Amino acid sequence: MTENSKPPTMAAVPILLLSLLLHCATRASALSSSPVGVNYGLVADNLPSPTSVGPLLASINVGRVKLYDTDSAVLSALSTTGFELIVGLPDRCVVKLADPSAALVWVKANLQPHLPAAKIAAVTVGNEVLTGNDTAVMTALVPAMRSLRSALNSLGLRSVAVTTPHSLAILANSFPPSAGRFRQELIPYLCPLLDFLAETGSPFFINAYPYFAYKAEPDNVTLNYALFEPNPGVLDPGSGLKYENMLDAQVDAVYAAISAATGGKGKGVEVRVSETGWPSDGDENELGATAANAAKYNGNLMKMVAEGKGTPARPSQVLRVYIFALFNENLKPGPKSERNYGLFKPDGTPAYDLGIKPETENSPTSGGGSSGGSGGGSSDEGDGSSSSGYYSISAAATHGREWLRGMAMMVSVVGLVVLVS
Repeated sequence: MTENSKPPTMAAVPILLLSLLLHCATRASALSSSPVGVNYGLVADNLPSPTSVGPLLASINVGRVKLYDTDSAVLSALSTTGFELIVGLPDRCVVKLADPSAALVWVKANLQPHLPAAKIAAVTVGNEVLTGNDTAVMTALVPAMRSLRSALNSLGLRSVAVTTPHSLAILANSFPPSAGRFRQELIPYLCPLLDFLAETGSPFFINAYPYFAYKAEPDNVTLNYALFEPNPGVLDPGSGLKYENMLDAQVDAVYAAISAATGGKGKGVEVRVSETGWPSDGDENELGATAANAAKYNGNLMKMVAEGKGTPARPSQVLRVYIFALFNENLKPGPKSERNYGLFKPDGTPAYDLGIKPETENSPTSGGGSSGGSGGGSSDEGDGSSSSGYYSISAAATHGREWLRGMAMMVSVVGLVVLVS
């Protein structure tokens, strides 16, 4: 309220309250229709409290949040924000949950207490299990997924999808994209998995990082091709399709591998990118790990996905992506880059400027058109807009405070209505 403004009359209060509630409902709808998500990891000892995360997420207008577990504090904090959530079942639990009774206990203990307040769209079972070295977990993966599906169904939670993320190391060949094939020794695990995903309408998740390809072969992979920057493109001689960025090529290589493994049918399984990102810092030998490159990669990626584009091989299928990660996580092992994938620093300030203009009141993201197949009945609807509709990450702190002030204003109005009623 400005110094010269007048307080609302008692008659105006209900109208003001209705206006605020409608604005919040529209905002929630816009968020859930966003095709961009973000991974929220907790491998750090200096992160802000989960209750502080909502405004940061709202400031970059992502609609989906992917978690690696079912941390109760995080789920409680995000349960009323309107963000669509994906929660994770850790690898260590996969073998146990192959038992249907154990799966039912897990769902009742970890998911049911947060429903329906939390908008949980999917559960990921393990992470990159098929490229690990634990054959017991690999063997139990699909049985555990089926047990979870049965448990969710028995509790009336049919809209919650069940899937699992994969490393691109599941591919024996990824170039050209049309020649994408799974590693032969993984076919006995992947075929039953693909059957399950097709039966349940769930997506095939991949963790795809063009950064790794550029770092490994800078002479063969141009930086602009990896960063979605202007480049001559790469022609796939098998399909005749031209690729202008590596992420599209990686996704289409997975589509080709699925088609080959299923006898050319594909079974209608949709590929989504469960992790992708670019580090803003790294060790001396980590070529390309800079803030400037991270800003280009994630900024260009968000713009591209927000336009509702598909890949060259699947142009009508909106590509859905989860950026890795929300924060820099200081306890992650490995090279320096592993601790510098965050969009934000632990103090809530941007790690770099994505260079995306702020969303306006009339942003196309307030709408929500159909986007194609949704996994497991989750509300995966993209806006199909030609405008990015994403806040500049450099404006995060400002917009976060505005979001909090708006919520405080609504609470004040509700209190006033109660007093005068």
